Amino acid sequence: MQSRVEGEPRDEKSPASFTRQSRVEGDQVRVEPSRTFTPQSRWILASREELNGGAIAWSEICGSECIARLLSRKGFRCAEEVEDFLRPRLSLLSDPFLLPQMGAAVSRLLAALDRHERIVLFGDYDVDGVTSLALLDEMLRAYGEAPQLFLPLRIEEGYGLSRESVERCLEKHQPQLLIAVDCGTSSVNEVALLNERGVDVIVLDHHEPKSQLPDCVAIVNPKLTECGFEYLCSVGIVFKLCHALLKTRPTPGFDLKSHLDLVALGTVADIVPLRGENRVLVQRGAIEIARTSRIGLKKLMEIARVHPPILPEDIGYRLGPRLNAAGRLSTAEKSLRLLLTQDESEAAMLAAELDRQNRERQEVETQIFVAATEKIDMEFNAARDAAIVAGARGWHPGVLGIVASRLIRKYHRPAIVIGFDENGVGKGSGRSIEGLNLVEALSRCADSLDKYGGHEMAAGLAMREENFDRFAEAFRSTARELLSEEALQRCLRLDHELTFTDIDIEFLRWHEMLQPFGNGNPQPLFFAREIEPVAPPRVVKEKHLIFRLRQGDRHRRAVYFDGMANQLPPPPWDIAFRICADEYGGETLIAMHIEALRATERCKSD
Repeated sequence: MQSRVEGEPRDEKSPASFTRQSRVEGDQVRVEPSRTFTPQSRWILASREELNGGAIAWSEICGSECIARLLSRKGFRCAEEVEDFLRPRLSLLSDPFLLPQMGAAVSRLLAALDRHERIVLFGDYDVDGVTSLALLDEMLRAYGEAPQLFLPLRIEEGYGLSRESVERCLEKHQPQLLIAVDCGTSSVNEVALLNERGVDVIVLDHHEPKSQLPDCVAIVNPKLTECGFEYLCSVGIVFKLCHALLKTRPTPGFDLKSHLDLVALGTVADIVPLRGENRVLVQRGAIEIARTSRIGLKKLMEIARVHPPILPEDIGYRLGPRLNAAGRLSTAEKSLRLLLTQDESEAAMLAAELDRQNRERQEVETQIFVAATEKIDMEFNAARDAAIVAGARGWHPGVLGIVASRLIRKYHRPAIVIGFDENGVGKGSGRSIEGLNLVEALSRCADSLDKYGGHEMAAGLAMREENFDRFAEAFRSTARELLSEEALQRCLRLDHELTFTDIDIEFLRWHEMLQPFGNGNPQPLFFAREIEPVAPPRVVKEKHLIFRLRQGDRHRRAVYFDGMANQLPPPPWDIAFRICADEYGGETLIAMHIEALRATERCKSD
């Protein structure tokens, strides 16, 4: 195994990155798990920036002082950058040849098309991987060539270009050109093996490079240079490759814009930052999902109860987990077939099967989470332990990243979870909290590991069972060195204080211009003080609370998801909340979702 970082269901990744849009219609509550805030969390209200006197005339751009302050924190250098952010459009996309080695990749691929070579697209089993393969497959078919598609078997072969998967690929397809997508940047030995067999290799990847790179025709990875596209995931890189191909050799009848449904799916599910061009790709891609002609995606949307307008939350919580489920438990072939099929009955069958596998994934994940917490609770000391390491035989490697994320929500500590097979070979996933670069931490423990790699906040690793205790001690010690005491405390960061009189349809309109929300562009978390309930809350589904709240003479309806799990203090209250648009009966309403609640007190400012 080389590095492995799975794109997680949005409700399972490191919790600071995500938001939710939820709907309450009568007693029907549609809710996504969100960040866990406890009564012990520190509430920190962002300081109020000076808006006058700078390079940007905020009053001329934005009609809301609150929104202007939120925008001012994003580091825009001029009014044009603010306008581009508020109004993302495809014309803002830059030249794809700015990505490293793009020219070499395009030249080799066009040569392969001209010579009718055997082309294999070698992918990954998460949403980013399968959407990348689907997009590139459809692009090459538009040029008249049908590439072979290859996905590794997660359990038997591990992630990416493992020797086992490469040997199977060679035997099955005899490629002349292999394009590794969402993997390959660190596959020095495996690419050398392919070269020995006469296979040219192009890598399209976004994982962190190591000191030695494989000998490829081209490695199109934005992290190789400071090109400014380091936020792209693999399907975004494939989109740029398709753009570069079409600029070099236009092909009639292929509308790349209509394929942005795939790009949005992979980008949101892989939880890369929604900034720069990702923001454009996801915003426009969400529109394409809403009107997609892709029959498999339509069937999946039906079974997941997703309907327009499409939000990142719909992808992250409903579509993404179902597309990921097959690859987590066995092979991602069904997810890939669903995206490519043109047969309605096959699409319905595959969507139902992915929905079933997602429920199975949830059951496996819950079993491991319960077992892990039982182990942890026997030894965990919050005052002593700066990290969590848990492992056992038989834990399914396909869900360990999700379990690690759930452990972070419970304990607010970086978490590594490892499953060992009957031979003592372990595969694990890690997730981090703000303040700890996971790959850096693992590098300090490398003598206990066989392989590792990934990102700052998420990583994969392989190790032997006999090294587990030594690794666990080393990782906890490293986390203690690298993490400050402040980082180990839960923190509720509030973006702006609002009064109920501030919240109207015009404010909602400005708020929605900040969309799409997600990693790198979180939904604002607002603060209101001295709030009182007008009447006791209504309980929905035995866990959610619906309030009628009052601040002065203004009333608002609010939902506190999972509020029954928290003891309500005597009013008046401070509340941390988010807002969103809610369509009801043809009318746009402002929904208020309480994220945390406490007895009124002074709120510390940054």
